[in-house]
Amino acid sequence: MNIFKKPQWSPYVAGALIGMVSWFAVLTAGKYLGVSTTFVRTAGMIEKIFVPERVASMPYFIKEKPIIDWQWMEVLGILIGAFIAARLSGEFKSRFVPPLWEKRFGPDRFKRWFVAFLGGIILMFGARMADG
Repeated sequence: MNIFKKPQWSPYVAGALIGMVSWFAVLTAGKYLGVSTTFVRTAGMIEKIFVPERVASMPYFIKEKPIIDWQWMEVLGILIGAFIAARLSGEFKSRFVPPLWEKRFGPDRFKRWFVAFLGGIILMFGARMADG
């Protein structure tokens, strides 16, 4: 059986592989894997379109330039890799409400998107408080 066609990997194997990739990134590029700064930089790039003088004067954006860098490309790679993995496994579904959620909370897509968005805000807030 081809490992890429498995619908689900062992979390232990996936965790070990991520650890090895992280170790390799530090060894070869001296960079730690992380994505939370990318979202803040992206917000800065969007804000820069409307009020560039404000972004130029903010201490955070003086330190962390709002640019597309290696970390931004890492986020893009995660999105593309997740899509490819879902397609290869045969588990890709265009369904927006998973059966487990639908059974527990109903089929409302808006409610699911709202809760996911709220969870993302809480997660990002905690990641930024911890400096990534």
